[in-house]
Amino acid sequence: MDSLYALAHGLTVAIQPMNLLFALVGVLLGTAVGVLPGIGPALTVALLLPITFKLDPGGSIIMFAGIYYGGMYGGSTTAILINTPGESASMATALEGNKMAKAGRGGPALATSAIGSFVAGTIATLGLAFLAPTLVELAVRFGPEDYFALMCVAFVTVSATFGDSPVRGLTSLFIGLALGLVGIDKLTGQARLTFGVPELLDGVEVTTLAVGLFAVGEALYVASRRHIQEEAIEPVRGSLWMTKEDWKRSWGPWIRGTLFGFPIGALPAGGAEIPTFLSYSTEKRLTKHPEEFGRGAIEGVAGPEAANNASAAGTLVPLLALGLPTSATAAMMLAGFQQYGLNPGPLLFAERPELVWGLIASLFIANAMLLVLNLPLVGLWVRLLAIPQPWLYAGILVFATMGTIAAKPSVVELTMLGAFGVLGFLMRRFDYPIAPVVVGLILGPIAEAQLRRALSISLGDPMILLQSPISATLLVIALIALILPFVLKGLNRFKMNED
Repeated sequence: MDSLYALAHGLTVAIQPMNLLFALVGVLLGTAVGVLPGIGPALTVALLLPITFKLDPGGSIIMFAGIYYGGMYGGSTTAILINTPGESASMATALEGNKMAKAGRGGPALATSAIGSFVAGTIATLGLAFLAPTLVELAVRFGPEDYFALMCVAFVTVSATFGDSPVRGLTSLFIGLALGLVGIDKLTGQARLTFGVPELLDGVEVTTLAVGLFAVGEALYVASRRHIQEEAIEPVRGSLWMTKEDWKRSWGPWIRGTLFGFPIGALPAGGAEIPTFLSYSTEKRLTKHPEEFGRGAIEGVAGPEAANNASAAGTLVPLLALGLPTSATAAMMLAGFQQYGLNPGPLLFAERPELVWGLIASLFIANAMLLVLNLPLVGLWVRLLAIPQPWLYAGILVFATMGTIAAKPSVVELTMLGAFGVLGFLMRRFDYPIAPVVVGLILGPIAEAQLRRALSISLGDPMILLQSPISATLLVIALIALILPFVLKGLNRFKMNED
């Protein structure tokens, strides 16, 4: 009942005119960037971080969440109409959605995608409202050694989840951890890795790193690709409305997709790709129309889209309750919290309940806005695909530079922005995941502070990490998560050699 009262209070915050405006701007921006291939919600939030640093924290974070939800919706439009997922989580949708569009059923495909996203997002947001406080109650009992072990789990799972190679993921993480060491050591007051540059005494700005890696790096990478194959856009033919048979075949996949997406999204190594493909394979096994799969089965759109949006709400559970990001966009939102001096976790629920519950309540409003906006404005979203890429990415570079100057006017900051942009380009070029760098910079100093606090309490005895049952369990989980990808890779090679 406490969660219901808190949610009702959050609703009074969310329906304030300025917060409604922030939510509307967020869902519109999110849908637009979801439609544009290559420009995801993580890049958009990164661009807006330096621009919003003087705005209201609650409204800005509501807008970031709206961008996240909108990006999940928008990615399905391009997946269905041009067979190009705007987001990696929409890859499963493209398998059947584009076949439906080519068969003249693009309207029902977009409709089941939008309605399924609304149903899943609403159910999953309710799950977030009830599960996050339970996690907070558990996290309140954590000591510094337990928090350090939890950070280790986050480091390993994030590194192993993003990208195809765990070694590359760990390399990206260590780059972020190294950047987190720059600045004044809070315990001793000594300068570390500043190389005599006064501007580095405060450490590396998360916003500069995020904008450089995501925005500038992406612009340089796109500019380097000279030969880009154009995809033909499938026009939306026929009615946008679903038939009675379409409804009958969609409601089951919507519920099952939600049940896949929310819990997997809430796991430290979750993400949206796993539940979407699990949902697709499940619907393929359960369908009464197996002959339609591969030719445009509506279940193959309804289930993955529901899983996709449910996982977005799921990723907010560890972010809000524990301060752990499990996706690139969640990492950017964590940077947004820190920009305003807020640290997601148990204390945030106690210190700023109106902000947390206002954010959760605003997700219901954002979901309703997306449902109302998505179908009538399909034509507008499709026209966005006609924007020439040189104009688009030139605009991104201008916004990235102006935003960085506005947040911290300094030649050193602009130089770092350019350097991080080149680093982002090289990481994309050689297939290194980018999100672990940001996670390492944000969580690295927190993990260091908790470890040193634990060692101070134990008078320097490292065995304190194994004496706490919670800490020991989490460290074992981190060790398993670190070793497992290498074991699975070795088994796959062994099987291939046998064949």
